[in-house]
Amino acid sequence: MPGASAPHHDALALVELDSIACGYKVVDAMVKKAPVHVLEANLVEPGKFLVLFAGDVESVNEAFDCALEVAAESCVDAMNLPMVHDSLLPALAGTVECTDPDTVGIVEGAAIGSTLLACDQALKNASVTLAGLRITPGLGGKAYFVLHGDHADVLSGLQASEDVLSSAEQLIRVECIPAPHPDFVASILRPAPFKLEQR
Repeated sequence: MPGASAPHHDALALVELDSIACGYKVVDAMVKKAPVHVLEANLVEPGKFLVLFAGDVESVNEAFDCALEVAAESCVDAMNLPMVHDSLLPALAGTVECTDPDTVGIVEGAAIGSTLLACDQALKNASVTLAGLRITPGLGGKAYFVLHGDHADVLSGLQASEDVLSSAEQLIRVECIPAPHPDFVASILRPAPFKLEQR
């Protein structure tokens, strides 16, 4: 439910496949291997299957290695993020808030895994707050997130994000919006389509 708090996890991982059938096999194998929480196992465009899961670092590492082994050549992207920033998972659940921000920054990436890494780095390297994060069906396999804070801090966060995405050759665009209009702020806080399952 929007507004519900997500359980705390130390690590976040993602495996993206080009096969739906193999995706389901991966999910079954990795939850048998380690006690991780599957946050999403679903289709993303264009015709890929996304598996997103979290837990303690050791369990996520075990499940991630198992997922890669089972996925084999069907794996098209993968990400394992230990010590994930505390704001990332609540943002996936749509539980972020943003009130009268000084400056807003938007980061758009071509791949979900790289965009999540970029978001994590921005939050860890700059005094910014996450205002929204989308990894949805309907984005053509892309992802984006929105930061807010003081102008200089947002610029620092955007630079950290751009560095990560550029090095992965997955950067689409970065934009900085000083003094955003309240109507615009409201539009970036719509509930995210993906909801974390509470356990």
